Amino acid sequence: MAKCAHCGKRTRFGKNVPKSMHATLRTFKPNLQKVTVWENGKAIHKTLCAKCIKTLSKV
Repeated sequence: MAKCAHCGKRTRFGKNVPKSMHATLRTFKPNLQKVTVWENGKAIHKTLCAKCIKTLSKV
């Protein structure tokens, strides 16, 4: 299963609940992307969520 290498964010499960209260299952998927990150002078491929990519670019 896909998972963010930085924060550990992954697919969560929940329910759709309409007005009739007949709940059905659904998934909440994070915005995961494969990126190249430089660590200790080496290029490393990682799967990160969009929030972590934005945070790492600020640092």
